[in-house]
Amino acid sequence: MRRLPPLAAVRVFEAAGRHENFTNAAAELGMTQAAVSYQVRLLEERLGAPLFVREKGRARLSPLGARLLPTLTQALDSIDAAFAAHRVEDESLLTVATTFTFANTWLAWRLGAFQVEHPGIAVRLMTGNSITDLHGGEADIAIRAGAQPWEGLVCEPLMRIDFTPMCTPSFLAATEARLARKIEPADLLSLPMISPDDPWWGKWFDAAGVKHEGRRPVAGLRLDSQADEGHAAMGGQGVVLLTPEFWKNDMRDRRLVQIFPLTATAGFRYWLVYPEHRRKVPKIRHFREWLIGAIPGDHVP
Repeated sequence: MRRLPPLAAVRVFEAAGRHENFTNAAAELGMTQAAVSYQVRLLEERLGAPLFVREKGRARLSPLGARLLPTLTQALDSIDAAFAAHRVEDESLLTVATTFTFANTWLAWRLGAFQVEHPGIAVRLMTGNSITDLHGGEADIAIRAGAQPWEGLVCEPLMRIDFTPMCTPSFLAATEARLARKIEPADLLSLPMISPDDPWWGKWFDAAGVKHEGRRPVAGLRLDSQADEGHAAMGGQGVVLLTPEFWKNDMRDRRLVQIFPLTATAGFRYWLVYPEHRRKVPKIRHFREWLIGAIPGDHVP
């Protein structure tokens, strides 16, 4: 077990010893001269010997003080270097926790723009559907999906999560050729659905005015994330519910088509989440400003 003297007193002695002047030490440490004198006296009482020879306008180191000062200065420099290394690393690395879907269908496509604006900040993505402990330091900031804010955190709404059926152009063309007409919402009940047990299908059918109670979904793939579901749909596996904002590139390049203009919602949205006490941390502030500027026009104020 270490038998250390009060570290506050050690720090004050080291500054006073370097300057050999209590007034200058007080200015460096943001203390009063009286407080410096008090801390030095505490340390001298602990050691049972003087650390300074008091002279007019100067506090000259005693033999004991002169012997201790170089070692203590080196020790404090080492402590400062250890924390400085952490500060540099912390300021230059931003860890963002978010869902697999948001990361892969929206955020990863746009992060390059943030890096161009802030080349000194590297971004590490943590993806998953479990809740990250922001207070415990697992991540700096999170983008979460939910219906309500989380207690004890700053929660800024980003975008509503809406959804609508999509499929490949070839799947839609083949379906309409078989029907010999344009597809209608009720026709989806007899088509292969990706994640057919997803309760959001019921929300969309309700919005479309389609009776679906008691329906037996056509067998289809069951996947855990919208990102996987969208890629399965691009493989021609059936019809899938997707958020249009996440799949703009794929719709533009005709890998997917939105079958109907109607979108529905279950009341969920994406939120930007971070601890209140870290609101003014530069890397978090820069990312927040960039992200809100990059969110489309349906950003929720």
